[in-house]
Amino acid sequence: MRLRSVVFKALSLLALASGCKRESEPAIPLWEDGAPGSRARRHEVESVGPWWVANVHHPSLTPFVPERGSANGAAVIIMPGGGHERLVYGPEGVAPAKFLAARGFTAFVLKYRLAREKGSTYRIEEHARADAFRAVRWVRHHARNYGIDPERVGVMGWSAGGELAAFVGYGDGAAGDPAARDPVDRHDARPSFQIMIYPGSRGLPAELPHDAPPVFLLAASDDTAPAETVTRLHALYRAAGRPAELHLFVKGGHGFNMGERSPYRAIRRWPERLEEWLLASGLSKRR
Repeated sequence: MRLRSVVFKALSLLALASGCKRESEPAIPLWEDGAPGSRARRHEVESVGPWWVANVHHPSLTPFVPERGSANGAAVIIMPGGGHERLVYGPEGVAPAKFLAARGFTAFVLKYRLAREKGSTYRIEEHARADAFRAVRWVRHHARNYGIDPERVGVMGWSAGGELAAFVGYGDGAAGDPAARDPVDRHDARPSFQIMIYPGSRGLPAELPHDAPPVFLLAASDDTAPAETVTRLHALYRAAGRPAELHLFVKGGHGFNMGERSPYRAIRRWPERLEEWLLASGLSKRR
């Protein structure tokens, strides 16, 4: 088993080095003339730290595109966590985007508006939620440009970003408006599949929608609130007969990212579980 882990890590590093076209494509605004409620501030410069981003007033998607010939036709929109105060953009955005792009997925990292940042006038259920809905619709609208099947667009939510994943996965308002003036808004925002890593509790339904997307759930038992979130959601999926896979580790705490910093072997290897689920679900297969 130790040899298998070493081989996996070596292959992962090689894939990350060679499987992604480049660091990323340029960021693309979700609304060209600014997001509703933020147009007056869309030219403000974002605050950027060593691993985080804040002061987001012009929400955007940053694409990470696989090498030509390696794309599988599926896409994942990544919603980093950060408690709605800032975005854990590097460890929960760029790192998983590279991981997925190296495995054939076209990844998009979402920068959404932050409701708990000091001085913020935004609300989670209004502005951040709107950014998440718009992100899924935008990717579906531009799917052909990236060689993506619009029926294979998923979301990956981390912590606070998991709440946004829940909004689009289970909330009202996902259906597109055929009469919308903006063609992006004519698309359905319900994702084709979901990946939720130590998610927050907002957005969870009392009952699961009949079209709830297949989901991969992961948290640590000693991370109390997210552990309760994933177990509750898994129970809803089981009751509804919808496909779901749950990984609940004994220890790991919160914010272990892609696992590389954790002292626990199981946490360091959790991306293997995700890769196995993507394969078993048929999402990694080129169509």
